Amino acid sequence: MVTFSVSKEKENALSKRMESLGIFEKDIVEKFIRSSGRGGQRVNKVSTCVYLKHIPTKIEVKCQKERSQALNRFLARRILTDKIEKEIRGKESEELQRIEKIRRQKRKRSKRAKLKILEEKRKQSLKKKERSFRPKLDDLEE
Repeated sequence: MVTFSVSKEKENALSKRMESLGIFEKDIVEKFIRSSGRGGQRVNKVSTCVYLKHIPTKIEVKCQKERSQALNRFLARRILTDKIEKEIRGKESEELQRIEKIRRQKRKRSKRAKLKILEEKRKQSLKKKERSFRPKLDDLEE
């Protein structure tokens, strides 16, 4: 078990998720690279960018979101598990997401939501009307 600079709950949740997907630390190649981009001396001195490769699936992940290497190690593993999960459960989850999206689109809005939208539309139309009727300085001088 690898420890990171995050809470124990997050570490445990990640390890359980990795275990359920069949991802083991022995199957992961981990390298540390110097981050690119802004950051000056800090970026040039410390190798905070984490590169992970899952050997069985050949999925590669690079993470340099944070300045801390330990946190990037955790985030990289989370991204890796997301990618592997998407590959494993990809087809069924994409189909479920598509169906759920259609269901949300077809769902009727509540009266309160409709009234709120209509009120915003009225306010916007008033703003536009006021802009069009505003006299110009040249017209006032005549």
